[in-house]
Amino acid sequence: MSSLITLKEQRIIALVADGLRNTDIAKIIGTTENVVKNYLRTIFDKTGTWTRLELALWHLKNSDPLLFDEILVAPLIN
Repeated sequence: MSSLITLKEQRIIALVADGLRNTDIAKIIGTTENVVKNYLRTIFDKTGTWTRLELALWHLKNSDPLLFDEILVAPLIN
């Protein structure tokens, strides 16, 4: 599987790291909770993590703070 993380996956990772539940993430990105669960399975595979906590820690270690506005804020404005 490709290790490239898409922009939508980056956004989901950031929302998980912020402590949001799948239902809340689904509402924010305009999809269903089951779709979010599918994304998370793929994200866990790509990042080599097993839990939301590991994913949040991975995010802190690997994220670029300059992308914050592009990932989280810009989609809310559009």
